[in-house]
Amino acid sequence: MKIAMIGTGYVGLVSGVCFSDFGHDVVCVDKNPEKIAMLERGEVPIFEPGLDALIEKNVAAGRLSFTTDLPAAVDGAEAVFIAVGTPTRRGDGHADLSYVMAAAEEIAHAITGYTVVVTKSTVPVGTNRQVEEVIAKANPQAEFDVASNPEFLREGAAIEDFMKPDRIIVGVQNDRAAQVMADIYRPLYLREFPIITTDLESAEMIKYAANAFLATKITFINEIAALCERVGADIKQVSKGMGRDGRIGNKFLHAGPGYGGSCFPKDTKALARIGQDHGLPMQITETVIKVNDETRRRMIEKITDMMDGHLAGKTVAVLGVTFKPNTDDMREAPSLTVIPALIGAGARVRVVDPQGRREGEALLPGVHWMDDAYKAAQNADALVILTEWNEFRALDLKRLAKRMAFPAMADLRNIYSAQDARRAGFARYVSVGRSDYRAGD
Repeated sequence: MKIAMIGTGYVGLVSGVCFSDFGHDVVCVDKNPEKIAMLERGEVPIFEPGLDALIEKNVAAGRLSFTTDLPAAVDGAEAVFIAVGTPTRRGDGHADLSYVMAAAEEIAHAITGYTVVVTKSTVPVGTNRQVEEVIAKANPQAEFDVASNPEFLREGAAIEDFMKPDRIIVGVQNDRAAQVMADIYRPLYLREFPIITTDLESAEMIKYAANAFLATKITFINEIAALCERVGADIKQVSKGMGRDGRIGNKFLHAGPGYGGSCFPKDTKALARIGQDHGLPMQITETVIKVNDETRRRMIEKITDMMDGHLAGKTVAVLGVTFKPNTDDMREAPSLTVIPALIGAGARVRVVDPQGRREGEALLPGVHWMDDAYKAAQNADALVILTEWNEFRALDLKRLAKRMAFPAMADLRNIYSAQDARRAGFARYVSVGRSDYRAGD
């Protein structure tokens, strides 16, 4: 099949590359000529493990190409995917659909035969019907159907998620469009991965409901962690005990500095706004947003308290700034709240992150970027772990403590323990939802 993928952001690029690996002829389209030139040179604008090799393989096989020419890409395509950004609109919390609708209008003028126009972007309920109206108005002669096909890709594991999905959601209006979507996902049908076909509105709602529920699990365990600190319980043991219940499950029950990234913050805000617009407030989701913001502020308080309220003139080494490991994505990362607060309090901040510097240099002015955790710790007054990259999971704590001017660690991902820190010579150790350690207490 010939497929056009409009947008080479995270979702569009990963999806287009994986579709080409299924054997389809895929053209990825983007308005940014620099990004297209980069991709044509074999350079990948995002960090996603395994993506560079998959691009190289399918470009060499002639199944994958990149262009800025949308009409040429859409001409003759059996399916055109819209995978452009839907950021939160400033001021009202709505998803900004301007890029989606602009793409739909351009596609309308480029359609040359029956085409299924598939929305891959995360969009509010009712958007696909708006896309249908835009295309029909722009080109009344166009023969097309619309479909909703939300993505469920975890950054850092996106290729695995695409090739071995928990489920695929396809929202359609008729059997003809359903058959085109079945042909696109035929390799997964043959391997018996669950493909759920729904109406358009249900497919749109599934994406928001799923992300809001996962954000709720993260926020719930963070709130329980705060209570554990007050009553003397250990959040790791509590999470393990909860997660053994098959009705709950152990995923997304890891206490930390709050959720971030490209999906959860944006999608919870959008769902809350959809509820308000329909006169049915999403009270749980609204509370999740509020508690997540409070969780980030609580992390700042933890670091400040660890330093007895004195951050001015102190040197703080921060390990990890991306919102999660195995990605270079800084969107809504906890570091964007925590680090500016440290700098604002007068601290000198050193940062180590395997992939975060490319975006982080613009987003975190005033920090000193370093490549090595031990060098960053040299003569530092505090060490803060914000992202649980593998290289931070097996640090030589004794070596770190000896290098520091004052060995204090805020382990905001619960990688280590108070016992580990004590044995290594740290004078202070704080974590999330567990006992802290202060020498002499």
